[in-house]
Amino acid sequence: MTTLTPYLLFDGKCRQAMEFYRSCLGGELIVTAVKDTPAKEQMPTTQHDKVLNARLRSGNLAISASDWLRPDRTPIRGNTLCIYLSGGNFQELKALFAKLSEGAEVTDPLSEQFFGVYGALNDKFGVRWMFHTNKP
Repeated sequence: MTTLTPYLLFDGKCRQAMEFYRSCLGGELIVTAVKDTPAKEQMPTTQHDKVLNARLRSGNLAISASDWLRPDRTPIRGNTLCIYLSGGNFQELKALFAKLSEGAEVTDPLSEQFFGVYGALNDKFGVRWMFHTNKP
């Protein structure tokens, strides 16, 4: 089953923000730094201490986040919140990606990564979508 979760992007303050949200909302927080993953091989050392992914779960509430990891783009108000579709099976995710790609700027085509299948796009209305599921 695919779930929809808000995904927040922070300019180097992801860990602090998510720890603050945990102090307010309770729950379990899991934080993964770039340096603790195979992604570090493709990223400059200045990015290694940044958060690759953080997830806060408290009851029915879930928030996902990361630090801004796109040195070729600038974080500005409006592009630091994404809609995150995750879970489900690969075929379901692929179909959703294809439909939402109509008229979109596909920034990250669906591809297999060390953590599963990932893709991202900015739809024709300027909304950022991120997609993730386990390997097909």
